[in-house]
Amino acid sequence: MNKKVLIIAPHLDDGKLGCGGTITKLLDQGMFIYYVAFSIGNIVDEHNVNANILLTECKDACKTLGITDDKLIIKLFPFRKLNEHRQEILEILIDLKRKINPDIVFMPSSQSIHQDHKAVYQEGIRAFKHKTCYGYDLPWDTDNFKTSCFFTLDKRQLNLKIASLKMYASLKHKTYMEENFLKGLARVRGTQINVEFAEAFEAIRTVV
Repeated sequence: MNKKVLIIAPHLDDGKLGCGGTITKLLDQGMFIYYVAFSIGNIVDEHNVNANILLTECKDACKTLGITDDKLIIKLFPFRKLNEHRQEILEILIDLKRKINPDIVFMPSSQSIHQDHKAVYQEGIRAFKHKTCYGYDLPWDTDNFKTSCFFTLDKRQLNLKIASLKMYASLKHKTYMEENFLKGLARVRGTQINVEFAEAFEAIRTVV
């Protein structure tokens, strides 16, 4: 039976930044990928970007990776205030657990310093405490990240991750969206395990 995987993202781009290459790898292996995001982020207010543009970019980025619209769930909670909506987030995640029953869950790291990421991690591990859970690698937003798990990537998988993030034209000013950075991070993580490219994760919980 093909496994089901849930990607939990505080903001639209987080899951693709943290595990976009791994998403393509797991899709290559025949797994079903679901993606839930809880907030658009700060781009609408701070850079005067139309929310519909960013939502379209998110859908295009997911399609580039191979995630279809029927497996994409977007919620519109306010940026930097997810902590105020923790019960609602928990209920959404519990409902997804009931409907999808994922085998593997990717979520923000337990060491994230962003308030929205902390809230989503806390409710994510609460909802999926009986599942295998990995925390993804966002080095600009993480303190003391432990690289306890690695997923190797081939060039095609890494290039698809980069192509998907290029769909976010509204976010191209972000340094972590730069192609050289994305390739460099994948190269660093690959070097840690003596391969060309990889994504690293915090092994939050493993259920076999």
